[in-house]
Amino acid sequence: MIDFSHVNRNYETACTSYTADIPEFFNFAFDVVDVRAHQANKDALIWVDTTAGKTTRITYSDLADRSAQIAKALGALGMERGDAACVVIGRRPEWHQVLLGCMKAGVISMPGTNLLTAKDIEYRVNQAGAKAVIVSPEHCEKLSNITASCPTLEHLIVVGAPARDNWLSMDELSDVQSTELNASDLAPFSSSDTMLIYFTSGTTAMPKMVPRDFGYGLAHAATGLFWMDLQESDIHWTLTDTGWAKAAWGMLFPQMLLGVTTVLYDAPGMDVKEHLNLIKELGVTTFCAPPTVYRLFAQEDLSNYDLKSLRRCLGAGEPLNPEVIRYWEKHTGTTIADGYGQTETINIVGNFPDVQTRFGSMGKPVPGFDVNVVDDDGQVLANDEVGHIAVRTGENWPAGLFHGYLNDGELVTDAFRHGWYYTGDTASRDKDGYLWFVGRSDDLISSAGYRISPFEVESALLEHKDIIESAVIGVPDETRGQLVKAFIVLTADATPSDELSVEIQSFCKELTAPYKYPRIIEFVDSLPKTISGKIRRVELRQNS
Repeated sequence: MIDFSHVNRNYETACTSYTADIPEFFNFAFDVVDVRAHQANKDALIWVDTTAGKTTRITYSDLADRSAQIAKALGALGMERGDAACVVIGRRPEWHQVLLGCMKAGVISMPGTNLLTAKDIEYRVNQAGAKAVIVSPEHCEKLSNITASCPTLEHLIVVGAPARDNWLSMDELSDVQSTELNASDLAPFSSSDTMLIYFTSGTTAMPKMVPRDFGYGLAHAATGLFWMDLQESDIHWTLTDTGWAKAAWGMLFPQMLLGVTTVLYDAPGMDVKEHLNLIKELGVTTFCAPPTVYRLFAQEDLSNYDLKSLRRCLGAGEPLNPEVIRYWEKHTGTTIADGYGQTETINIVGNFPDVQTRFGSMGKPVPGFDVNVVDDDGQVLANDEVGHIAVRTGENWPAGLFHGYLNDGELVTDAFRHGWYYTGDTASRDKDGYLWFVGRSDDLISSAGYRISPFEVESALLEHKDIIESAVIGVPDETRGQLVKAFIVLTADATPSDELSVEIQSFCKELTAPYKYPRIIEFVDSLPKTISGKIRRVELRQNS
């Protein structure tokens, strides 16, 4: 079993001593989950299934056995190493089982949020040339005809349900397979082999593919050791959608590397009271949520809840206002520690247990990373100057940092230059080395923990028959952080109205993931543009 007991977690010491030792050959499912199952088996997951009204505990052995069966089932279908599968499963144990099974088979999983539409999934399948789609039952109907527009797609597979129409059942395929599958009987897996692909978004293109190798899973030890401060006795709960890289941070890699038990809460909507009560009921010790959730919690009288089990609370996605942090600290004794990272990285900046937290600051660089504020030419800026948040690359590539987007050389060139990886975000650095987030240099919108590309929303809006042009920005909102606002130029025969606004919102919800739709619509005669024809979103934000 990989042992981290020797790692000194003191921040100052770790900054000079910690290195992520990534071996030449490594497979997370075999080398972490299976080994932990055999040597120190315990509960890996606590699944709270509100639909069935029950709580189920799944051990590391359960995951090891089922993932072996799934790997064999995929092999029996003809899936080979390097083939891709789009995986859209919510907060259910099958999400872990399928991802781990794909790892054992060498199949590249592509996790997607449950809110993806058929068009979203079609785009992802075609971009990656995926051979399979593996989904939970609620997605079957909308995807039944997807193969007609996806020439590489060979298998439609549903989890947690019997076979139907042209859908195969993962349960039925796996139940007939043996649980015996040893890594020693297979060709070795290189730590640089692609393990999964996440899709991210920008403002000038559709979602891009971010490949993550097996070494990425092991690199997440730094996420768990320092910012999260996970201990093997912890019961950890991260509130996130399984389609985002945040799920890899909060429900998979750091937790299993350190032998933690992870909570899976499967329910529609956000029941604030139930979440707060479950912290006591399940004995949650470490907890991570987006600022939106903490703001909702702060609207409750927290003295009515027993939150004494909590010892470490984390926030990520956007800065959290000090009033909420103080209120939470008063009733839990824990300070919400902000952390920062991207789909392209592991956790690279954070607030740590033995370092003073400064409200509003992202914190300091994670041990193993040189993160700084630089200008366009890669020069480190003086204290308190605003510039690009960048990660030094150099000769020793930081473990957990991606090497580039798939099928997009221009983006690779733009992201990596002057010996740095440019994150696309901006910040300043104070005299003590704390980083202070300023904004997104590519205009991404952060709303209720979701990162939304204006370009994707604009592309959807432009398919409406009454819209000529659109521009999308984020506007401040006390609860969600930001709301999506759309400025719309209509065709000559269309008339602005409240009814048309509602129609456009519904249209957008149908065309792309519902969380992306514009909650605010303003009809305008024209959009501000540069000489080259690019929309000046900065001007729109200044006037909103």
